[in-house]
Amino acid sequence: MKKILMLFVSVLFFMTLVACGTNSESEGESEGNNESDGAAESKELKLAHNLSEDHPIHTALTTFAESVEEKTDGTVTMEIFSNGVLGSEKEVLEQVQSGAVDMTKVSAGALESFSNQYSVFSLPYIFTSQEHYRNVMESDVVDGIYQSTSDNGFVGLSYFDSGARSFYTKDTPIETPEDLNGLKIRVMDSPTAIEMVNLLGGTPTPLPYGEIYTALQQGVIDGAESNPTALTTGKHGEVAKAFSYSEHTIIPDILIVSTKTWDSLTDEQKQAFNEAANEARESHTELWDAAIEEAVNEAKEMGVEFNEVDKAPFIEAVQPLHDEFSEDAEIAEIINQMKELDK
Repeated sequence: MKKILMLFVSVLFFMTLVACGTNSESEGESEGNNESDGAAESKELKLAHNLSEDHPIHTALTTFAESVEEKTDGTVTMEIFSNGVLGSEKEVLEQVQSGAVDMTKVSAGALESFSNQYSVFSLPYIFTSQEHYRNVMESDVVDGIYQSTSDNGFVGLSYFDSGARSFYTKDTPIETPEDLNGLKIRVMDSPTAIEMVNLLGGTPTPLPYGEIYTALQQGVIDGAESNPTALTTGKHGEVAKAFSYSEHTIIPDILIVSTKTWDSLTDEQKQAFNEAANEARESHTELWDAAIEEAVNEAKEMGVEFNEVDKAPFIEAVQPLHDEFSEDAEIAEIINQMKELDK
């Protein structure tokens, strides 16, 4: 009887262990599923820029945000902060580095201090035409440049046209480099842009974009350099009345994302981001040409005069910059690759 009783107890104990093990495994599977579900938890990201809501860039970024939400089935949404409400371009860039802001649009010229590879875009007259520019920007050449800032807390995702940059002043047309003598010209905080204006005889004055209008009004600067939309969306044409087609640089705007944010995305979400960025870029390219034409017509109504210039003297004056860039083997290789795409 004792043996039978002990056998019964042993069987009962064994069954209890099996049951506990099964429950434990089930709980483990449940926890694993929760972790898997956590990877696809909803994210609300911050995307900031310093342009107005009627600018084509804002339209493109809105298209991008909507496309990402659709492609990720609503797991990723974005709140867009325009008009520099979260700070200047430089300030927002610092917030992207820290992860406080997830994405922004920033001029390639402002990225030179993080990676000298971006300086090639600020090299005057590196692009011979809009076609050459777009051939380069949609090639593998830019992929390495996009990734060159990963150690700085962000990477490039795509680009948007920002037009050919030309000089505009309050009243003096810039038809030759000599016309820049003694003039204070606002430039981006870009070493290359600063050196370019120095070589052309002007006095470079780095300022945030949002301060240009007041600086022109108060005489802090005599002019600036950008594309014609600055005259209208930035209202600079209310103060600056002479726009000269020097078209010295074609500097793209770069859509960047915090590496912290990027690394938190699933592979499917990253693919959605890439697809949405390419689609937004293509739609923006179509909008951009129309926007430039519209800006010129509107600026003329504001009393702005547009002047054609002979670019040869400008090209000759900035040749020392090309020579300087060629001394860096890495940059020289990128420039050679860019030149090969000039067809």
